[in-house]
Amino acid sequence: MKVAVIYNRESQKVINLFGVPNREKYGLTTIERILNALKKVGHHAIALEGDKDLVDNLEKFMPRVLKGERPGIAFNLSYGIQGQARYTHVPSILEMVGIPYVGSGPLAHSLALDKVVAKMIFVQEGIPTPEYAVLHNSSFEMPKMSFPLIVKPKNEAVSFGIKIVNDEDELREAAQVIFDQFQQPVLVEQYIDGIEINVGILGNNPAEALLPAQISFGSDGPKIYTYEDKVKTSGRDVGAVCPAQIDEETTIKAQQIAIDAFNALGCYDCARIDMRIDNEGNIYVLEVNSLPSLGQNASYVLAAKHMGLEFDDLVNRLVEVASARYFGTPTPPMLDDSESAPKEQIFNFLTGERDNLEQSVQDWCMVSSRSNDSVGIITAVETLSNTMEELGLKPVREFSDKRDTFCWETKAGMEEGILLIGHIDVPINPYLAFEAFRSDPEFLYGEGIGSSRAPLVMLEYTLKALKHIGKLDEMNIGVLYYTDEGRECIDSEDMIRKACKMVDKVIVLRPGIAPDKVITARRGQRSYRLIVEGEPKRLGAKGRKLDLLRVLYGKLDQLSKLSTRKERIAVSAVDIKTEAHPGMIPHRAIVQIQMTYPSKDKGVQLEKQIKEILSGDDFKWMLARQSDRPPMVERKTNIKFFGQMEQVAADWDIPLARESSLMPSVAGLVPPSVGALCGVGPVAHNIYTSRESIERISLVQRTLLLSELILEQENESA
Repeated sequence: MKVAVIYNRESQKVINLFGVPNREKYGLTTIERILNALKKVGHHAIALEGDKDLVDNLEKFMPRVLKGERPGIAFNLSYGIQGQARYTHVPSILEMVGIPYVGSGPLAHSLALDKVVAKMIFVQEGIPTPEYAVLHNSSFEMPKMSFPLIVKPKNEAVSFGIKIVNDEDELREAAQVIFDQFQQPVLVEQYIDGIEINVGILGNNPAEALLPAQISFGSDGPKIYTYEDKVKTSGRDVGAVCPAQIDEETTIKAQQIAIDAFNALGCYDCARIDMRIDNEGNIYVLEVNSLPSLGQNASYVLAAKHMGLEFDDLVNRLVEVASARYFGTPTPPMLDDSESAPKEQIFNFLTGERDNLEQSVQDWCMVSSRSNDSVGIITAVETLSNTMEELGLKPVREFSDKRDTFCWETKAGMEEGILLIGHIDVPINPYLAFEAFRSDPEFLYGEGIGSSRAPLVMLEYTLKALKHIGKLDEMNIGVLYYTDEGRECIDSEDMIRKACKMVDKVIVLRPGIAPDKVITARRGQRSYRLIVEGEPKRLGAKGRKLDLLRVLYGKLDQLSKLSTRKERIAVSAVDIKTEAHPGMIPHRAIVQIQMTYPSKDKGVQLEKQIKEILSGDDFKWMLARQSDRPPMVERKTNIKFFGQMEQVAADWDIPLARESSLMPSVAGLVPPSVGALCGVGPVAHNIYTSRESIERISLVQRTLLLSELILEQENESA
């Protein structure tokens, strides 16, 4: 399990330093001991400061989970940075963002920190506590209580400002110090002459009381545990002794009172209840420490040790009791693959591989294979070939030309099965700087990450998941990767067409469309090269012939008017270059024209209209088709195939919808009788730019969907 140990020590990362600052700090030695204890039993643990960057850091470490996937947990040690009820700040943040955590919630922490409200609850619940009064300002009236008294700040911990006073002058002086230093009311409490003990609480429903520990004050100084004593600056040796020197009957009574106080404030998992026992054996609750120290010499740690829990055991027991509270079991259940259903096995495998999925994406993003980089493409193909070989897939020579297309199949072969198609080149402007991999809580960024790299990783882990459940070798699966997406698939088109005729279903690993969409239909796209030539003409010369550019722009304006959203047609010039002699206006223009169309018939009709427009007058018009990427027509086979994927998504509460896309893909090469889905890859943004990214959660979501969709097809065939 991922465990984030959250503490406050050095960081003051807040928008403004404002309000009462926190004076409590955890030692680095203790934090390191906790981390080591967690790691020893296999937890993936890190330490994080509880500051304004906490949410981002948590999301990077333990991103959003799928339905049924166990999230990580926070081990909360945070005292807060500043302000009132500081113990509540981090738990409140954790509850807001949905991270389980060890320890009490914001309400219990706030009640425990407010010593007056806590005592009111103790009185209401019949829990013995010393008589008390509250002083609100310097002009207070003397409380009707007998000396000696204890004074302390109303809302502080670790004995800040605590002092025994023996008369009115001492009381007023001590109270004024608290008013000045802590800017809060003063709690005045009847001093209980006797021994001081504390009882640690561990667990929930029922909570278990540890053996009481007794505070040893020595022979010098006041019989109270001051802040100076705790930080070893008082000059005296004050410590804890466990078990306390009290009889068994008093021990049992103190333990029950401690449990009652713990429950009265609504604490969870752990706490330390501080008490006094007077000379007649009466027990009084002083306060509840809802965030007991886990320092090496802390009484809570000492008491746990006497109950048989060494430090490492205590730390991991706290994680277990919190897990039991949130999930009903102390640790995440480890499903036995031999007894669970294949779908559950796939889910457990992929959710357990989330970190490896992201690492593989990062590794692939460091392999540059832009469409014009033949060396990079060879390197990428070799990497993919090695992966296919490790998974037990064999090359299919019939559909591999070792240049533009590479194909593999399982031991069962690909015939009448599923063909997974993707491209290994990255169609990106060669003049753009290389974009290195980076991540944030919501997105993963990198060159080609959506168009190529994440789909490659998705393919790899889908096959690994099927291999994990022992199904891969017996399933009819083919994998075809091509290298000329950036060249409109001119060289790979024929081979892809032939391969698609061999199978029943085709899945194109193009990126998904936000929000959470796959593609069941795509427009076709044709690219043309237009050359227009006329006679050279001097700048400013008069004559009956119009300038070439004026005529060209008029024609291009007519072409643009062929576009219509209703019929899903678009025509546009995407690049214009001109040629001219010195001192002459352009006599030659080279224009790149693209058109998108919804069906083959519309494409033929549209090309005819374009040729009609680009004719006549005194210029020479030469139009040549450079590429033709046929449309992916939305057929019943595609809709049915999507319905099967939609059902898999519903099983795991993964959002999914279908869409028709303007962009072409090799899905248009799939025969009408073969069901096809496109855009099954992770949901991507800004593809083919330097800001290309994928939604982080979609990487594991789409890999799970693809794995189980293929499994469903196998079950359907059987």
